[in-house]
Amino acid sequence: QVQLVESGGGLVQPGGSLRLSCTASGIVFSFFTMSWYRQAPGKQRELVAAINSIDNTNYADSVKGRFTISRDNDKKTVYLQMNSLKPEDTAVYYCYAALSRRNYWGQGTQVTVSS
Repeated sequence: QVQLVESGGGLVQPGGSLRLSCTASGIVFSFFTMSWYRQAPGKQRELVAAINSIDNTNYADSVKGRFTISRDNDKKTVYLQMNSLKPEDTAVYYCYAALSRRNYWGQGTQVTVSS
């Protein structure tokens, strides 16, 4: 059974930082492209950042220079370091694992940026 378990969300003030983690089980983690998506109320789910099996990364324009995605294959964990957070970053953040036709979602973790 495949599971992706996110953690690290919460309430933070504008300009603050959070680090999200997503730990996988039931997959050969190192082979998968791992991504973070987010969905704000009333909006479509959007890609935030992705990292593939050879550590190539890509980011949404809105988070470039502020967010960093990384992975630890030994821990089967992908991270999203979020700095200089803005109110518009408020959303549910989802972990996503993809390899060929196999893809899996985590349950999501809420990030709220507010003073």
